[in-house]
Amino acid sequence: MTAKAKIADKATPQVNNEVLEVAVIGAGFSGLGMGIRLKRAGVKNFRVFDKGNDVGGTWRDNTYPGCGCDVKSALYSYSFEPWAEWSNAYAKQGEIHQYIRHCAKKYDMYPYMQFNTEVNGAHYNEADGIWEINTAAGETIRARNVVAAPGPFSEAQMPNISGLDTFKGEKIHTARWDHSIDLKGKRVGLIGTGATGVQVGPAIVDQVKHLTVFQRTANWIMPRLDRDIPEEEKVRYREKPQRMKAARLGNYWLNELTAPFLILKYDLFKSQPEKICRSYLNRKVRDEALKEKLTPTFKFGCKRVLVSSDWYPTMQRDDVSLVTEGISRITEKGIVTADGVEHELDVIIFATGYVVRKTGAPMPIIGRNKQDLNTKWSEGAEAYQGIATADFPNLYFLVGPFTGPGHTSVIAYSEAQIDYVWQAVEFRRQRGLKSISVKPSVEAKFVKTMDARSEHTVWKSGCESWYLSPNGRNNTLYPGFNAEYRMRIARFNPADYELKNTQDKTVRASVADQLSTGLLALKTV
Repeated sequence: MTAKAKIADKATPQVNNEVLEVAVIGAGFSGLGMGIRLKRAGVKNFRVFDKGNDVGGTWRDNTYPGCGCDVKSALYSYSFEPWAEWSNAYAKQGEIHQYIRHCAKKYDMYPYMQFNTEVNGAHYNEADGIWEINTAAGETIRARNVVAAPGPFSEAQMPNISGLDTFKGEKIHTARWDHSIDLKGKRVGLIGTGATGVQVGPAIVDQVKHLTVFQRTANWIMPRLDRDIPEEEKVRYREKPQRMKAARLGNYWLNELTAPFLILKYDLFKSQPEKICRSYLNRKVRDEALKEKLTPTFKFGCKRVLVSSDWYPTMQRDDVSLVTEGISRITEKGIVTADGVEHELDVIIFATGYVVRKTGAPMPIIGRNKQDLNTKWSEGAEAYQGIATADFPNLYFLVGPFTGPGHTSVIAYSEAQIDYVWQAVEFRRQRGLKSISVKPSVEAKFVKTMDARSEHTVWKSGCESWYLSPNGRNNTLYPGFNAEYRMRIARFNPADYELKNTQDKTVRASVADQLSTGLLALKTV
């Protein structure tokens, strides 16, 4: 048993038949942040569940070589817990996981964690106004409120390639890296050139005998302006934490200024960032044939813009080959491409991303009137403010539909949502309500607004990406500024919700309710 597992086992509370005030599903940045918010507000009767053996989510599970963040460390951290120990402007996986564990320890969150607990589903008990959550171990957990924070990058996506199981060599998916496999002196094939591929390729190229990169689509790449943070700078940050908060604020507003260039589809906003990327490519890659292979054919921002300063140098090495012919099948010896060439390999690395659920529920969830969330979301996930959906009372999502970050840190979204959810939970408790559920008309109006605004975004300009559902609809990213979204959800408005008392009768939001939620919003600042 690992040291992390020992910590988790020791800290997990004994399961009993109590009704939790809040059950949080997921212990990544969002789920942990929700727990910290509840604890700081004085809520004690809650628990955070996670299928892993420690906090961290994607930063616990993704340990592939080169794994790191493409958002500045100053912004990719909690606003209430700036950290002076970052080694680089852009942090690597190990330090990010270390930071998350630091926060869990500092805020004494481990006693509220239940690790090694996979949630299989949940259903709403209408008679009691209680959610009943089922785990893989057969446990039933009862809670008045449920906050789902499973994260979008938790399930590895394996490609559907003929002959996948016939390969005699080693196979690794970057989301579940096998550190026991030695790449030294091996012929390695890398499938995928997205955000993960451009990190792992340069990180392993010095070990392998030859690296063959299989590229389906070239991506826009911005240089990664990283730097080491010297010890004297860390000392200054430790002595005056307000400097770190100022740095965070500066990074935040700089990212906000880039929003139109990344979000809007109009050429007026595309020309300058495309020029920067093209100039970077032209300066770094001299070979015209290779340059053509590495040039995207879609508008800047239509897919995720990558940040790397070592991908182009890696692609020009003598021991690296870039293959752009499509993959036909996998054989015992390697990969056969559409031109009939068989590329013999010892190891295949799948940098093919994650199962991002744009349709259907993250798990089986049954709400009011036996409404199945999987059915409701079969054509695309929808939720009011990305947080609540009609007929599923007292259920909230963090970084839900329409609220992914297109230009800034995901934490800038999740922290605002955490405060909103806490207000909803506290309002229900103060009023002694059985349930609160967003009004269908309110949700429909919000969804209509998101759909209309998405039509003007670059994500709808013609390329295929994980942002879009199978019907071409953006259900993933927020089509606007983060600052605007934060203002939208700064105050929980009970008038947007159906309120039911313990006698299951509908009550109307009063002027006093409006005032009380206004005061709650002030407490979150």
